[in-house]
Amino acid sequence: MITSNSIAVILAGGKSSRMKRDKALLPFGEVSSLAEFQYRRLCKIFSKVYISSKNNKFDFDIDIIEDRYEGSSPLVALVSIFETLEEIEEVFILSVDAPFVSENLINTLYKNYSSSVDIVVAESNNGLEPLCAIYHRSCIMEAKRALELNRHKLHTLFEKLNVKIVKIENEVEFMNLNYPFEYEEAYKKCYI
Repeated sequence: MITSNSIAVILAGGKSSRMKRDKALLPFGEVSSLAEFQYRRLCKIFSKVYISSKNNKFDFDIDIIEDRYEGSSPLVALVSIFETLEEIEEVFILSVDAPFVSENLINTLYKNYSSSVDIVVAESNNGLEPLCAIYHRSCIMEAKRALELNRHKLHTLFEKLNVKIVKIENEVEFMNLNYPFEYEEAYKKCYI
């Protein structure tokens, strides 16, 4: 279960090249941006929520964890998170463009978490969902090594670390907003 000191970080530093504009800043729900939508809902279940980004581009009050390395990748974000938040042992990571991941799903991941596991990751019918996962500090050395080798995919870590995979059947939860048509469909869903 999510504990009273559990921390979440929303990854919002991507290039949004397929969307053709910064998806973190797209209006969503009753708020001005997808980033704020994710932040507000995660604040209801986590003791602290941060946003990982290249810079503070947001119009609401949020603690930012800025990338400490060149490049735009979730791996850069992960290393920067653990280097910035030196006191944390684990962190829940969620992509800004996955607005339908539920509290239920997050609790399921936490039920499968233990300090002997480096990563607890959701798996949908499309495969592993590395941007819906709990990462333990124990993965930091391998993550830094991957950065040095310029291997930026989080899947690189899964090959070398102790990973617990949690199968999730509900595909809607992993609806990703990469293209304008996906954003428009999701925008409609958030009002249903």
